[in-house]
Amino acid sequence: MDTDIFASNVSSECLPRYTMPHASSSARASYQLVRDELFMDGNSRQNLATFCTTWAEDEVHQLMSDCLDKNMIDKDEYPQTAEIEARCVHMIAALWNSPDAGDTIGCSTTGSSEAAMLGGLALKWQWRKRREKSGGDISRPNLICGPVQVCWHKFARYFDVELREVPLDNDEVCLNPDKIAEYADENTIGVVATLGVTFTCVYEPVEAIAEALDRLHNEKGLDITIHVDAASGGFVAPFVQPELKWDFRVERVKSINASGHKYGLAPLGVGWVVWRDVEELPEELVFRVDYLGGDMPTFALNFSRPGGEIVAQYYNFIRLGFDGYRNVQKYCIDTAQWLGKEIARLGPFELFYDGHNGLPAISYTLKKGNWGFNLYDLSDRLRIRGWQIASYPLPANRQDCVIQRIMIRHGVSRDMASLLFDDIKRAVDHFKEHPVSQSAAQPGFSHTGRKPD
Repeated sequence: MDTDIFASNVSSECLPRYTMPHASSSARASYQLVRDELFMDGNSRQNLATFCTTWAEDEVHQLMSDCLDKNMIDKDEYPQTAEIEARCVHMIAALWNSPDAGDTIGCSTTGSSEAAMLGGLALKWQWRKRREKSGGDISRPNLICGPVQVCWHKFARYFDVELREVPLDNDEVCLNPDKIAEYADENTIGVVATLGVTFTCVYEPVEAIAEALDRLHNEKGLDITIHVDAASGGFVAPFVQPELKWDFRVERVKSINASGHKYGLAPLGVGWVVWRDVEELPEELVFRVDYLGGDMPTFALNFSRPGGEIVAQYYNFIRLGFDGYRNVQKYCIDTAQWLGKEIARLGPFELFYDGHNGLPAISYTLKKGNWGFNLYDLSDRLRIRGWQIASYPLPANRQDCVIQRIMIRHGVSRDMASLLFDDIKRAVDHFKEHPVSQSAAQPGFSHTGRKPD
């Protein structure tokens, strides 16, 4: 007899939280009950705080299913998946104007954070070799950056590097090249330039940063290279801002990382790092293993990882081509700019970033005055309708400036953006009638996973 799922034994109790159950349950019932719990999550398509891909064609879903059992690290067992990874590296290197895209070196990773750390490690090893050759001290490496994503703070802590994060002053929104000389010395392993600052969505001026480092080299003899963290912009700028020099056209740029699962349009779980040439990746960072059936070099931090995301990335490359990516990103930018203009007309908001010359996004602050709400209140109100919109203060020294950011990604249509705008307008009207006298809304979410008290 086929027992109804909700009349089965497993559905008569709460699902286990802290210990594994003793008895097995049917696949149908287990799937349904776990799926029901997932309804408590937000709708990812309405999560406009994230940079990550939340929509994919059915063919991508099928490829992910086809590759469920493929371990990316086992290149002997899955040689064609390894070949597809190599093709992606060469295509990305060409996209970023590598001097020799067919003979460059790079790899896939689990995301841009891992890719960034590999780029940082290569900078550290190269610096250390130079210092040892000159007889210098190697105990105090430092890395210069502007406002960076948390992965660079992790890199600095995990790999014992001092992070010299240049603060924002006055109306600055990214790393000011003129300040670099104040922070650089013989222990500086490199400068991180961000193409698509997480906080403000602007591109840091890579070419101007390189020119500042050229001046520093001429004046003080410090020869400092650049790693570009293009987590988001690496798959935007080449298509819609091709004249912008941020990549390997800038000689001081030695390595670049990007997220395939952001504006690269691949499913979650893939990033890329590419070096200017083979010499920029120190041999000491490459490990060779022979216990999977063949001699395999590996220089990622992770070992076993899924191959589906890499295959899906390649699918997008051949499915969309250059023109297809350009059309997708242009539509995203046009939608962001349209939404920015509409929000600016509402009255309370002043655009902080209008979607021009950076990522497909907008951000805004509240104008001075008593509007009956703050931006955290607005984020809370919009969640009633399912929208997740990020509100946060800027980094030092601009912590007093709170902005709200909206990311426009593949799958966010003009119609969807108009629905969001209507809900923002309704929220503003609501606060006019019901002003918040003492706001309790603040940013933050507990990720501890602790048992409730």
